[in-house]
Amino acid sequence: MLKIISFNVNGLRSALTKGFYEWLKAEQPDMLCLQETKIQPGQIDPWIFESLGYSHYWNYAQKKGYSGVAILTKNKPDEVKAGIGKEPYDSEGRVLTAHYPEFTWVCAYFPSGTMGDVRQEVKMAFLEDFLQYLKNLKNTHPRIIISGDFNICHKPIDINHPERHTKMSGFLPEEREWMDRFVAEGFVDTFRVFNQHPEQYSWWSFRAGAREKNLGWRIDYHFVTENMRPHLAGAAILSSVYLSDHCPVVLELNI
Repeated sequence: MLKIISFNVNGLRSALTKGFYEWLKAEQPDMLCLQETKIQPGQIDPWIFESLGYSHYWNYAQKKGYSGVAILTKNKPDEVKAGIGKEPYDSEGRVLTAHYPEFTWVCAYFPSGTMGDVRQEVKMAFLEDFLQYLKNLKNTHPRIIISGDFNICHKPIDINHPERHTKMSGFLPEEREWMDRFVAEGFVDTFRVFNQHPEQYSWWSFRAGAREKNLGWRIDYHFVTENMRPHLAGAAILSSVYLSDHCPVVLELNI
């Protein structure tokens, strides 16, 4: 059994002060994809991960205290590539691709459009370029896992009070239409294979006690190519983990 976790930590240094290391030591995933690390090289001692048996790979944003993704893995990949070959996203540290003998794993942090029209335009451009990147990748690496923070709720079941959010970035019709096209390309939302219940969220605003009221959004995902569906063994949202405004999401594979 292979346990993969994706987790937007909203600042790794902050998460470490809240018990991230202790959580990781207890949880022991085989592979961990982090988003919004918000660090630069040398700001964290890598020994804390190496001591638990993890190899680690980083894609830092050029802007300090911003974005960034990381892969921690007990199974060392054959190759790791940063970015998708497109600016301006690559300078924001948004994607890592790790090639293993059995599959290729893409760790991604999609842009948010909540800061205004300019960033929403960047987000929409990223969506198209990322989908093209995956299409090209599938031609040479047909077995793919995509883990990360998509910053999009796909369906009304994935967001609290959907009727209130139709004009908000993260639940816009054009974003959801992109998710439809993404799924139509043969990518499977692994959580919904196992859980069709409402009120299953992975992010909550810090405002107005949203988490206590479970007024959340499901924007963190593990997708797999259709040819990996037979290997799916389980999926979960670890909503009891309070280290970030997001919580970890889990995928288990029989590989």
